[in-house]
Amino acid sequence: MQRAAILAATLAQLGCGGGTNGTNIPPTDSSVRLELVAEGLDFPLYLTSPPDDPRLFIVEKDGRIRIVKDGALLPTPFLDVTSLTSKGGEQGLLGLAFHPQYAANGRFFINYTDAAGHTRIVELRASAANPDSADPASARPLLLVEQPYSNHNGGHLAFGPDGYLYVALGDGGSGGDPHGYGQGLGELLGSLLRLDVDGGQPYGIPADNPWVGVAGARPELWDHGLRNPWRFSFDRATGDLYLGDVGQNAREEVNVAPAAAGRGRGLNYGWNRMEGLACFATPDCDRTGLTLPVHDYGHDAGACSVVGGYVYRGEAIPEIRGTYFYADFCAGWVRSFRYSDGRAIDHRDWPSLAPGGNVPSFGEDARGELYVLSAGGEVYRFVAP
Repeated sequence: MQRAAILAATLAQLGCGGGTNGTNIPPTDSSVRLELVAEGLDFPLYLTSPPDDPRLFIVEKDGRIRIVKDGALLPTPFLDVTSLTSKGGEQGLLGLAFHPQYAANGRFFINYTDAAGHTRIVELRASAANPDSADPASARPLLLVEQPYSNHNGGHLAFGPDGYLYVALGDGGSGGDPHGYGQGLGELLGSLLRLDVDGGQPYGIPADNPWVGVAGARPELWDHGLRNPWRFSFDRATGDLYLGDVGQNAREEVNVAPAAAGRGRGLNYGWNRMEGLACFATPDCDRTGLTLPVHDYGHDAGACSVVGGYVYRGEAIPEIRGTYFYADFCAGWVRSFRYSDGRAIDHRDWPSLAPGGNVPSFGEDARGELYVLSAGGEVYRFVAP
């Protein structure tokens, strides 16, 4: 827990704050509880599974990927890149995504900050001799993004329903986006990227990316105006995109981009003109062309940064299907809402789902069941009471 406290202090110092609006705390629900799945991990930051695979793959911040198989945490990591990663503050091994055809091709992708603090996206393959081990020699660099500061690295990556790889990048760090990356189109920072990892070397650009052929714009961009997107997900039933974006000194936000409206294609989420639903730099900012979050919350009760989660689509707890869960890293609470007709409704607070201490991430397995991680080293599964 000491390392969790250090990271929490670092986030607060670097302006990654946010918090619960104490005057509008949603009603409490305790109809779902937690079941311990694994413990003794070193700052677990993410959990996922390959398609149709019962194993759980857990990302540790320092650079290891661990496997829970048949209910047991395997002693040998699936992958260990600790020698390659920088580990201070918000840096480390931050993301993992398995190719949709992983069972056939063994391909997966990681997002980490290297020794210089820059973001690297690398493709690897599972070992042909041992499915519980990666092949380090298969590493193929996909993307290098230079980071001007040590914070706001984003770090999440996931395959969308369209088969393309989406990559979340923060605004490069410091405070207030001093380089203007959030509102710029000429750099990759402050944006969500969309890459075709099957259509080119090192990757291809999907033809319908919004800024393909636009002078001065990076064709990899899918949307922009982000400060530090910490976990996004696709609703496996609807294809809608949910994205939590960490605020600076006032507001935290959750954005939803419906599949029917293009799943976020070409959207500007507002940073650094806006922070959540409030103007950031000036009291009367220009909101023209901005897409506002469906939910934001303010600063009190010890909260510091939003943690985007998932819409539950599993089979074990039918009562909560269609509910989106999110958390706050420092406050440690877990909350939810349902998205309907462009609005966030049915807000709830879930004390029974708070794992204790800092909450760095949620996870979803191949069956759509949800997990929540504790920075103290535990992983818990959502289960019915």
